[in-house]
Amino acid sequence: MDIETLKSFNWSVMTPEFIILGVIALLTLLDLFLPKKQDRRILGWIGIAGVLAAIIAVASLLGTEATSILDDTFTLDAFGKAFKLILLVGAALVLFLAISYEAKEGLEDYRGEFYYLFLAALLGTMIMTSSGDLITLFIGLELLSIPSYILAGIKKHNRQSNESAMKYVINGGISTAITLFGMSYVYGLTGSTNLFEIATTISAISDGQQAYLLGLAFLMIFVGLSFKLAAAPFHMWAPDVYQGAPTPVTAFLSVISKTAGFVIVIRILIAVFYSAAPTGASGESILFKMHDYLAVIAAVTMIVGNVIALKQSNIKRMFAYSSIAHAGYILVALTTLSTNMVYSIWFYLLAYMLMNLGAFAVIQVVSGQSGSTKIADFAGLYRRSPVLAVLMGILLVSLAGFPGTAGFIGKLNIFVGAFAGTPHYVLASIMIATTVVSYFYYFGVMTQMFFRPAADDRKLNMPFGIIVVLLVAVVGSVLFGIMPNIALDFLNNLK
Repeated sequence: MDIETLKSFNWSVMTPEFIILGVIALLTLLDLFLPKKQDRRILGWIGIAGVLAAIIAVASLLGTEATSILDDTFTLDAFGKAFKLILLVGAALVLFLAISYEAKEGLEDYRGEFYYLFLAALLGTMIMTSSGDLITLFIGLELLSIPSYILAGIKKHNRQSNESAMKYVINGGISTAITLFGMSYVYGLTGSTNLFEIATTISAISDGQQAYLLGLAFLMIFVGLSFKLAAAPFHMWAPDVYQGAPTPVTAFLSVISKTAGFVIVIRILIAVFYSAAPTGASGESILFKMHDYLAVIAAVTMIVGNVIALKQSNIKRMFAYSSIAHAGYILVALTTLSTNMVYSIWFYLLAYMLMNLGAFAVIQVVSGQSGSTKIADFAGLYRRSPVLAVLMGILLVSLAGFPGTAGFIGKLNIFVGAFAGTPHYVLASIMIATTVVSYFYYFGVMTQMFFRPAADDRKLNMPFGIIVVLLVAVVGSVLFGIMPNIALDFLNNLK
């Protein structure tokens, strides 16, 4: 590819990625040359400024027609724009959490590394949202995964953090190998890594043996990516990693990483297998033929996540299983393949980002003072900080899916979608039953906050970053619960 060809590309569509890349380079150099006694929080503020600039860049591209460059390996379409906004807003909130993270928990020595490793992982997620090629998808996935392994164990003198990082690396390596093996089958059958070319090629495949191999590839890719989603029975790493990692890292893994996991699932499974290999008299694609497997994983994920969460005494482990359960709800939307599937998933991830990051902000404040992450530490929170307790209550109600919150609208969209086309009565029933089960552990935390005596009467310190996260999270959860059409109209108007 010569220089003139490179100049001919519309590089402006990659402006958000270039901004994040530039900030990563800047933070790396600043962290290297700043005096050791210099507070590294300044790097966090620069990171937040960079992320806000990237949000503005994405907003400026909202009216741009869908554009592909570099032989369709990078595509800026409505899908990419919508999910990049969730990722960037979530990343900004995580950075506010990181700036407010207390040094006594052991992150101060590595705070500089945290910021640019986190932004590198964010860059990987942004590449994934716009990838039109298996190679760039995999590069984005690894750019997300490798910094995540380091971040999980960034408190290198903490044994629990070391354990979480080791488990994450081992499970992440296995999932990557399985995913790559499945991708290699797709490439071997089609001779291309471009998603558009793959879709065109496999739509013409009618040979039964090749269709069998494509089905095998589908299962391997989905199983490999299920590790990233923390979907049962591939969830075993999540509780230990969530508990051992610093709270901002846990928030990042539960929201940004999970969102990116669903992005790559939609990109590959829908773009490749939706039109793949009509076989037999029914002419159904492989994705439709395999939807029973998706339904089983969705059901098991909802049941395992909600039931095991009931027995947790550590709030970060409880939220790990809650995160697993929410992955199951989103998998219901993916299984049903309804006409509004992408909107349902996007809205649910938006709501989940707001309510989960807000909840982790409260967890960070309470655990920062108590020195532990036990649910019992929330006892009497209403007496110590009434405002904080009320805000946490709103977020828990949204997570539980009560009317008037974004969590309710998200669940309602998925539930209604389960009856579009071919009804999925069993999945819808399991979704309702497990949602009811979730009330017990969410309201268990509320019982501690409002009806248990406080073991510690000290007032809680509310750093500026925590206040920002809580305001955005609570206002967004209530706003999208009362006026969900704002999000729907926004998504419908994207080009």
